[in-house]
Amino acid sequence: MERNGIGKYENYITLGALIVVMGSLPLLLSNSYHLSIMAFIGINTMLAVGLCLLMGYAGQVSLGHAAFYGIGAYTSGILTTTFKMNPWLAIGVAAVFTGVVAYVIGVPMFRLKGNNLAMGTLGFGIIVYIIFVEMRDWTGGPSGLTGIPSLSIFGFTFDNDLKYYYLIWAIALLFLVLSLNIVNSRVGRALRSIHGSEIAAETLGVNTNKYKIQILVVAAMYASVAGSLYAHYLTFINPQPFSFKLSIEIVVMVVIGGLSSVWGALLGAATTTVLSEVLRGVIPQFLKGATGEYEIVVFGIILMVVMIFLPEGLFSGSVRIVKSWRREKESKQRTVDETAIVEPSSVVAEGHLAVEDK
Repeated sequence: MERNGIGKYENYITLGALIVVMGSLPLLLSNSYHLSIMAFIGINTMLAVGLCLLMGYAGQVSLGHAAFYGIGAYTSGILTTTFKMNPWLAIGVAAVFTGVVAYVIGVPMFRLKGNNLAMGTLGFGIIVYIIFVEMRDWTGGPSGLTGIPSLSIFGFTFDNDLKYYYLIWAIALLFLVLSLNIVNSRVGRALRSIHGSEIAAETLGVNTNKYKIQILVVAAMYASVAGSLYAHYLTFINPQPFSFKLSIEIVVMVVIGGLSSVWGALLGAATTTVLSEVLRGVIPQFLKGATGEYEIVVFGIILMVVMIFLPEGLFSGSVRIVKSWRREKESKQRTVDETAIVEPSSVVAEGHLAVEDK
């Protein structure tokens, strides 16, 4: 069972409903722009779910998650453009390479705690971003990497928004299922114990460093696959999308949805992606010459509001409100039932007394 109170069978029902909704949603969307937004929600879901496992369950703060996203995108892009590797193979190689990078930096990084760990991950993200900008011969520098091929399988080419929508969401749903299995397993219990208290977890025999590194590798590989899909979807990448700004947005996705909920990561990704698109169109109308940095300010305000009024996130908070409403409704119904039982008894007693008086 998840920490937010969602049980095993409720997970299955929610997953089934999500599959039906996402499968039929393209019938309701009016144009390719809306399909593109939904595809990016799927990509951001992969990023948010991975970071949810790392932050929400293992309790390890990361401000450099966009680096793994970028490593996946650039590795897949370079392998397919420079080395002419099969795109599907390139996605797999990129995921493995990103996992190795995560392991290498995770071993020394997790010696840090709290704010020091956050600063360490922030520094890692900045270093990777600078590498993307400066290694012009491989990455194309600020101008970007072009000519990345679209994905295809058995002669079927993913060459439009609708096809990529279904591909991206198929993989996003797979990651959701894998993540739910992780958090409801022995590994998930170990991660929650680490989040609660590393010292207590170690006392109980939990190898905290092993589990922290393992979940970092999993989260990094999720991000890598998301980055590869992003690269092959747009067929062009440049360093800007993999900056510190994206790392902050991913954290916002996880916190808004609910740190300790896989389903919350999905809700947070959807909310943040749609909100980002709205802000991109609204902010310039109020502030002339406004740039993307203003979005960070708005996200920061939203983050503060959510943490103050709904600290468990939108999903867990909604579940709590619904359960509270159900309990209140059931309590009222019990009161009505008890009253209905008592009243007839009183009537009978009064009738009996009336007969005796006669």
